[in-house]
Amino acid sequence: MRGLGPLASLRGRPGHDGKGINCGNLHVSFGVDLSEHRVPAMTATGNRRPIAARELSWSRAVAGWLARRGATANAISLAGLACGLAGGLALAATSWTPRWAWACWLIGALLVQLRLAANMFDGMVAIETATASKLGELYNEIPDRVSDSATLIGLGYAAGGDVVLGYAAALAAVATAYVRAVGVAAGARAEFCGPMAKQQRMFVVTLVAIYGAATAAIGWRVADLDPVPWLALLVIVLGSLLTAARRLLRIAATLRGT
Repeated sequence: MRGLGPLASLRGRPGHDGKGINCGNLHVSFGVDLSEHRVPAMTATGNRRPIAARELSWSRAVAGWLARRGATANAISLAGLACGLAGGLALAATSWTPRWAWACWLIGALLVQLRLAANMFDGMVAIETATASKLGELYNEIPDRVSDSATLIGLGYAAGGDVVLGYAAALAAVATAYVRAVGVAAGARAEFCGPMAKQQRMFVVTLVAIYGAATAAIGWRVADLDPVPWLALLVIVLGSLLTAARRLLRIAATLRGT
């Protein structure tokens, strides 16, 4: 605005009420609480999982549509959690309802992908609506860990799965996130390297679910001795442990250089 040129050059500290700037004896009030105005955590730190789909026009359009409809990032995170829990239940149900196993496999695959979509859109909506916050990190991380565990344990109970490997895969998945979180707390950047990060784990689960649906649809029920589901879990366990080790080494190298 015109006439505020001299004021624009004033420098000082936030006033005692947090709504202006003290410059000697002059207190300029803006009516905005500067003590509460912070750069959103996600954009300030840059510790966001690299997802190429974020840059696609359709994903930006969906994020914009959600934001205009009043959807909040935290609500989307909770919706993703619901998909993760329901997806794990659907996968487990393939061994309880042989007649509808094909449908349970398909529903499981769909819910896994919807959960991943929610994981992407919650952050995009937070930035779109300028509501990213430190509290949002809890809504982003905790549902992720629960959803991962529910999905992998559900696959362990699924037809052809292995319960022990299901729980082992869940623990290994949590280990990858734990190492990343410890690294960030120690001052390193967030490490999202693979080879078995979240997207890769859920890709394997989705492939198994599609395989299970196809075999069940043609009348070949995935039997308890079918090696595909439990072999997939074994791959996830070993891949996740390797991922945790790689992240730990990269974090250690970063911290040594600081």
